[in-house]
Amino acid sequence: QVQLVESGGGLVQAGGSLRLSCAASGSIFRISTMAWYRQAPGKQRDLVATIITGDGPNYADSVQGRFTISRDNAKNTVYLQINSLKPENTAVYYCYAALKERIGSALGNYWGQGTQVTVSS
Repeated sequence: QVQLVESGGGLVQAGGSLRLSCAASGSIFRISTMAWYRQAPGKQRDLVATIITGDGPNYADSVQGRFTISRDNAKNTVYLQINSLKPENTAVYYCYAALKERIGSALGNYWGQGTQVTVSS
């Protein structure tokens, strides 16, 4: 069974920075994609950034230049460095992974439980 566990969220003042982490554990053969999504109160869950094996990172237009996604393949961990935080960045941030648990298995979609980021003005 695969688990994604996020950490690093919290309360920060506008202009501050946070580094979110998400570690995947369990039965993992190969990870294809890792990504971060966020969901603000009363809104839908939106894609923030993705990083695909063998490819570079991609970002939502709204976070380009302030957010940096990176990945440690040896640790099955993805990070999100968030700089120059704004109150509108307040949301629950979710980790996502598309991966295969075993050789020959289908690609499955997995989500973390989310970590709250609150930015005060």
